[in-house]
Amino acid sequence: MRERDSRGSEQGGPDPAAGKRPLGVGMVGYAFMGAAHSQGWRTVGRVFDLPVEPALAAVCGRDADAVRAAADRLGWAAAETDWRALIARDDVDLVDICTPGDSHAEIAIAALDAGKHVLCEKPLANTVDEAEAMVDAAERARARGQVAMVGFNYRRVPALALARRMVAEGRLGALRHVRLTYLQDWLVDPEFPLTWRLRKDRAGSGALGDLGAHIVDLAQFLVGEQVAGVSALTETFVRERPLLDGASSGLTAAGGARRGTVTVDDAAVFTGRFPSGALASFEATRFAAGRKNALRLELNGAEGSLAFDLERLNELSFHDHTEPASSSGFRRILVTEPDHPYLQAWWPPGHGLGYEHTFVHQARDLLLAVASGAGPEPSFADGLSVQRVLAAVEESAAKNSVYTKVPV
Repeated sequence: MRERDSRGSEQGGPDPAAGKRPLGVGMVGYAFMGAAHSQGWRTVGRVFDLPVEPALAAVCGRDADAVRAAADRLGWAAAETDWRALIARDDVDLVDICTPGDSHAEIAIAALDAGKHVLCEKPLANTVDEAEAMVDAAERARARGQVAMVGFNYRRVPALALARRMVAEGRLGALRHVRLTYLQDWLVDPEFPLTWRLRKDRAGSGALGDLGAHIVDLAQFLVGEQVAGVSALTETFVRERPLLDGASSGLTAAGGARRGTVTVDDAAVFTGRFPSGALASFEATRFAAGRKNALRLELNGAEGSLAFDLERLNELSFHDHTEPASSSGFRRILVTEPDHPYLQAWWPPGHGLGYEHTFVHQARDLLLAVASGAGPEPSFADGLSVQRVLAAVEESAAKNSVYTKVPV
């Protein structure tokens, strides 16, 4: 009798991918996000039983030697130096875009028009106009059976997916307060160099687009509504930095003697209102000394509250306000049970997951959408909704915090 592993497949048995329809994936960009996405594509078919099997066909970057080394390191079969050549490949069915925001629209629209499915990292674009053009292309492609999704990976944290389920089930009652913060500290040093993330022409915005996009999407995902209006402040604390000396890697880089101007925000603080009347507060900064990747949120409703901390991502705090006061209070839910979102395919209860697993779950959801023909979430339209909030924040901040409505 053959032994079975924790997911029930026979050890030494037939290849679990045998007989499944292959789906060729081509990825543009191979740095921080490219490595994270590669982990998801490599792993998803070994964890989840899916109707299609992703094949890592090719990765693209401008430096031939560097992209070839990345292909070998990350598990891609081939390397390209022109994204147009990658899109044209017959073995690429889905294009995964992990580049800075200034190229998202051009690559995504070209890929969709060429008949490919698309996954695009967040924020969807650098401007609302670009995002609207991407949505138009996605809608044209949808009529041909293609799908397009934006990569807000934190939706795929099991605890946050569970929080969304609990809100939708009415466990909190009518929502009153939604507060979210996303704090990092990698720019505290004024000598950190001027990487692409600090240039508006490349990144679109600073902490607002990099971190604020995540928490705006999470707020709208959890509440199930779009932010109706905002009042905002932004600030650039360090306005000049050393020019980049060589290549950057992830959130690390080296600077030279010459200096350049920072053209994005370092921090954004804003309040918002949902159509239902719930009030929201948001804070995004890369200047919170000691905070490495601190995403925290709390939702307060008429009948209960939920709280989450990314540094304890396998836990969700829940308060049921309908219980007697003598015995009520916040309690910890350890989100590792097989009936929790995504957990049916992983480890026994109590064995936690990490950051990288959100990209596995992202790949799973996208592959299921491709196989079924269903529209994936978050869609490009969801990404456009976030882009409109970001634009309203910038407009409000430029007008000394004037309340600014978000277009629907």
